Amino acid sequence: MAAELIKNVAKEQIFSLSKLVEVEEEQVASLTLSQMPGCKVTVFAIDANEGMASHAAGGDALVTVLEGTGEITINGVPHTLEAGESVVIPAGAPHAVRGVTAFKMLLVVVLPA
Repeated sequence: MAAELIKNVAKEQIFSLSKLVEVEEEQVASLTLSQMPGCKVTVFAIDANEGMASHAAGGDALVTVLEGTGEITINGVPHTLEAGESVVIPAGAPHAVRGVTAFKMLLVVVLPA
């Protein structure tokens, strides 16, 4: 049997990404949907004024805000994203994430082969 490429959701069923993970008070919550050698997909729920300190990833990272408002700081420059908006963080770029309001986001990291 082949490895499960996408996990933690029912296949052939319609679902809402934003309902897969709930905002928890003063927390960053996440649910991994895929973690393969070349691609990682995670849904995050981040409370207002919570987030992730500056770090870097080995691949390009696509962030799409599902609901609420988040701030993604890339190379020291803050970007405020509303629901439906996206930004790409280049591989190796230092970046941080913070909830302006409680928000949810989809993160897709594409890694070099």
